[in-house]
Amino acid sequence: MVLATRHRYVVTDPDILSGEPIIEGARTPVRAIVELWRQGTPAEEVPAHLPHLNLAQVFDALSYYSDHQGAINAHIERNRIPDEFIAPVTHG
Repeated sequence: MVLATRHRYVVTDPDILSGEPIIEGARTPVRAIVELWRQGTPAEEVPAHLPHLNLAQVFDALSYYSDHQGAINAHIERNRIPDEFIAPVTHG
């Protein structure tokens, strides 16, 4: 059952990512957009990385994050890949 939020494009569904906030119809978690943005990707460039999203969805996700930072940060931390599982990049 999809549950609306006060944000136009952000919904939750207990059957998708255990109810983590997502972009409606895209199954993209808000945290994915936030992580790109926090890594320095300007909001206007996020659709280049996630081409199934439009700019309105991206800005709505960032607005949702502004209102729910603690919860989204917790989702980011829960889904973080520990450093010991990330292979170093070698150039050779």
